[in-house]
Amino acid sequence: MKKQTSPWAWIPTLYFAEGIPYVAVMTISVILYKQMGLSNADITFYTSWLYLPWVIKPLWSPLVDLVKTKRWWILIMQLLIGAALGGVAFTIPTNFWLQGTLFFFWIMAFSSATHDIAADGYYMIALDEHEQSLFVGIRSTFYRLATIIGSGILVMIAGALQERFGQSIPLSWSLMFYGACALFVALWLWHSAVLPKAKEGATTAVSVDEKQCLEPEAEQKSMLGLIVDFFTKFPVKETIIGILFMLLYRMPEGLLAKVSALFLVDNTAVGGLGLTAEQYGLVQGTVGVIGLTLGGIIGGICAGTGGLKKWLWPMVCAITLPDAVYIYLSYYLPSNFFIINACVFIEQFGYGFGFTAYMLYLIYYSRGDYKTSHYALCTAFMALSMMIPGLFAGNLQEAVGYQTFFIIVMACCIVTFIMAALIKVEPEFGKKKD
Repeated sequence: MKKQTSPWAWIPTLYFAEGIPYVAVMTISVILYKQMGLSNADITFYTSWLYLPWVIKPLWSPLVDLVKTKRWWILIMQLLIGAALGGVAFTIPTNFWLQGTLFFFWIMAFSSATHDIAADGYYMIALDEHEQSLFVGIRSTFYRLATIIGSGILVMIAGALQERFGQSIPLSWSLMFYGACALFVALWLWHSAVLPKAKEGATTAVSVDEKQCLEPEAEQKSMLGLIVDFFTKFPVKETIIGILFMLLYRMPEGLLAKVSALFLVDNTAVGGLGLTAEQYGLVQGTVGVIGLTLGGIIGGICAGTGGLKKWLWPMVCAITLPDAVYIYLSYYLPSNFFIINACVFIEQFGYGFGFTAYMLYLIYYSRGDYKTSHYALCTAFMALSMMIPGLFAGNLQEAVGYQTFFIIVMACCIVTFIMAALIKVEPEFGKKKD
C-alpha cells in the first residue's frame, strides 16, 4: 500500500506558487515598465487591465470543476505560468518588448486565475475539515512569503543585476524573469511528483468526491441561477448597498496602489523619491508586505474577539487615514531611508488591518445555500474595485502631479466612510463562538 503524501509536502509550495504569478503581474510589471520608460498613464492603464482574469474567473470556474481533475489543472497552469515567465524574459530585450511582455503577462494572469480556482478546490478535496482548518494559516503564510520574494527579493535581484551589468535595464530584468521561470519549472516538477492523486478519478472527468465538493451546501444550480440568486438573496436596497460597498470601499487604495509604487521609483525632478530597484524591493516589497501581513493578522484577531460591527469603524480609519503619509512624502521628499520605510510600513499596516473588514463583509454577503459560488462572485467585485480606479489613476497623476494626486486620494476616503455607514451587519457576525 502506497504511503499517503503528507500535506506539509505540497501545501506550502502550492500556495507559494499561487502568489508568485500574481505578484509578477500586479507589482513587478509596474516597476519593469517604469524602468523601461513607459509613462505612468500607460503603466496604470495596461497593468490594471490585467486584473480582468480575476474579475471574470467565476465564468469558467465550472469548467475547472467538470473537466479533468483539479490536480491536472494545477500542473497544466503551473507549466503555462513557467512558460509565460520565460516568454516575458525572452521579449524584454527585443524591439517589441511592450507588446511581447503584455502578451505573456496576459497568459500569466489567466493561468494564475485558473490556478487559484484549481488549487483552492484541490485543497478542499484533498483535506478533511480538521486538516483544512489546521493548514489555513500555512496557506496564508506561504502566499505572503511569495509576495515578499516576488515584489521584494526578485525586484532587488533585478536592481543588483543592473549594478553588475552597467545599468543594462533590459538585460537585468530578462535574467531575473529567466530565474523566475526556472523557479516555476522546479515547482511544477515538484508538484508533479508529490501532489496526491487520492480522491481524484483516474478515468472519469470528475470523481465522486469532486462532484460533492463543487457545491456541498445545496443542490447544483446553473451559473445563471447562481448569479440571479446572488442579486436577489437580500432586499433590493441592501443588495445595491452591498455591491457598492464591494466596489467603493477600497476606492482610495485602487487609486493609490500602482501610483504609490511609481512615486517611490520616479525621478526626484518630477516629484518622486527616486528609489533604485533594490531600494524599492526592500521598502515596498519587504517592509511594506511585512506591515500588510501584521495588520491582517492583528485585524483578524480583533475581529474574532469583538466581531465585525464592533471593529468596523477602527478598520475604516485604518484603511484610509494612513494614506496621508504619501502627502507628507510628496511634499517633503525625504532622503532618510528609515523615514520612507516607516511611512510605507504605517500605510501598509493600516491597509492590512482595514482590509479585514472588507473580507469579512464578503463572507457575510456570501452566506446562504451557495456560499462557495457567491463568495467567488464577491471576489470578482473585489478585483473590479481595484481594476477600475487603476485604469485612470496614472492619467490623473500626470495631469495634477503627485502632491495633488495624493490629496485627491485622501478626499476619496470620504467614499469609504459613507459606504461603511450604509451597510448592515449583524452584531455578532465574525465574533468567535464560545
